[in-house]
Amino acid sequence: MSYFSFDFDSPLVVSLREDLALALRAAASHGLGEGICNHFSVAIPGSDDLFLLNPRGLMWGEIQADDIVMINSLGDKVAGQHEVEPTAMFIHAAIHQITRKVCVLHTHMPFATALTLTEGGALDTTLSQNAMRFHGRIAVDHEYNGLALDTSEGIRIANAMGRADIGFLGNHGVVVCGERIDYAYDDLYYLERACNAQVLAESTGQRLRRVDAELASRVALQVQSERLQSELFFAALRRTM
Repeated sequence: MSYFSFDFDSPLVVSLREDLALALRAAASHGLGEGICNHFSVAIPGSDDLFLLNPRGLMWGEIQADDIVMINSLGDKVAGQHEVEPTAMFIHAAIHQITRKVCVLHTHMPFATALTLTEGGALDTTLSQNAMRFHGRIAVDHEYNGLALDTSEGIRIANAMGRADIGFLGNHGVVVCGERIDYAYDDLYYLERACNAQVLAESTGQRLRRVDAELASRVALQVQSERLQSELFFAALRRTM
């Protein structure tokens, strides 16, 4: 396949690189990163198998647009100055190809990951208001098979997610997907806030107060039907990062 029409330095791709780098730096600032591990990716519009990804070996807080790499669904680097970490290729390529999500954010952020270690394995979306925005949007994958070092594990994770926006990966971490980088990052941030609140509430040992599923569904619809707040949050990050 020729990638001539997907110029790495075209205005559209440069803009996506800038936004992806911003999301990574913001995640580092918000304590959502883990060393040089975990990855964010975004599909190139108009392409069936090209996406942008953060490279191997860089801290999220130092990543700039020029550090982002472009790879295809086979894991071949198409453009960029850095190398690609294998597990990123296998997980992200499979999710993009199978679920057709535009933006895929994978982290081991602490409170969400803590919930993947529990028997329930995920956020309770009938607790906090922040949690309710994810009601009906979460898939739980309880099967952990070690590092994703081949295509089969990436495919398994992608199939386990199905049509869900959020995947809780048992004993591992989370995946947050979206149709835009700003929407996906907003979900990632508030997912960790909701998980934080749940872990703190559970630590009190007191009985938790849940709302009914109908109310949680209504709150989720309210958030999804108007995402201006997500856009404004990302714009504020752009000004301040």
